[in-house]
Amino acid sequence: MHELIEKLCSGAELTQSEWLRVLDERRGADDEELFARARAVREKYYGREIFTRGLIEFTNYCKNDCRYCGIRRSSAAVHRYRLTEEEILSCCESGYALGFRTFVLQGGEDPYWTDARLVPLIEQMRRRWPDCAITLSLGERSRESYEKLYAAGANRYLLRHETADAEHYRLLHPPEMSFANRRRCLRDLKDIGYQVGAGFMVGSPGQTNLCLAKDMVFLQELKPHMVGIGPFIPQHDTPFAKEKAGTAELTLFLLALIRLMLPRVLLPATTALGTIDPRGREKGILAGANVVMPNLSPVNVRGDYQLYDNKICTGEEAAECRGCLERRIASVGCTLSQSRGDFLER
Repeated sequence: MHELIEKLCSGAELTQSEWLRVLDERRGADDEELFARARAVREKYYGREIFTRGLIEFTNYCKNDCRYCGIRRSSAAVHRYRLTEEEILSCCESGYALGFRTFVLQGGEDPYWTDARLVPLIEQMRRRWPDCAITLSLGERSRESYEKLYAAGANRYLLRHETADAEHYRLLHPPEMSFANRRRCLRDLKDIGYQVGAGFMVGSPGQTNLCLAKDMVFLQELKPHMVGIGPFIPQHDTPFAKEKAGTAELTLFLLALIRLMLPRVLLPATTALGTIDPRGREKGILAGANVVMPNLSPVNVRGDYQLYDNKICTGEEAAECRGCLERRIASVGCTLSQSRGDFLER
């Protein structure tokens, strides 16, 4: 495996069979050396600054029925909500005062939020906070829709591909969804000009090392600006309720590999990682991550956006959440940045 890591560090791409070998031959004893190399690459491009994204979970309605997701369409136990435009703008206002310069509008695939509603909201955000990045995470839409939202002022789009193995994709998703369409969306977004984020769950039901090797090849080819990965965590009201969770250890290993493969990538230490391990986000930073995404949503709705069980930070006000993160990030020798934290082209 070591010669393949060296090959990766030299800027060369690995084949699917080589990625599979890296995964099959992984020995936990070597992880710390890998993490140190990933940190060095991150610091070469971004120093020790960790970028923040203010997350606004503005709707938990979703038309999809993904088998792993706590806000899936068929879940009758979910208390549904939609933030109003005024509530969303209020989240941005308080976030801006706390130093956030990226806002992330994240929600289920909610048919209520048409282009006719989203475009004026994004335009207003762009006018009021012209120095901020606006990131959308709204799932699969048409190219025409993506173009309208981009023209309105959105800069970035997060759309995790979830798995690059078509058969595994069918296991995780309802029949009407396909990896081919997810891939089409990601390529459309990149072609339009968004900074694009992809990613996957680690340890999802049915995932094998071959699936993960295909994920790495897909990311290598797509070259997204952001990659979000986190451990699969079961949610009690889904078909995967009794499935085994993914591990922090494998997630951290993959974070480090992604940093070496895509040196300039914006790489979050996710909330899911912090949920499965009390120091998961700090460990993510030590494995090469450089983004955290604290929650700006109103506290009264956070408990209703439960994609998985035991999600952390559902009861903290935004200021508390940021203060906690500042201390956590400082404990691993880094600082929270107040910049937009854009992807470095070169």
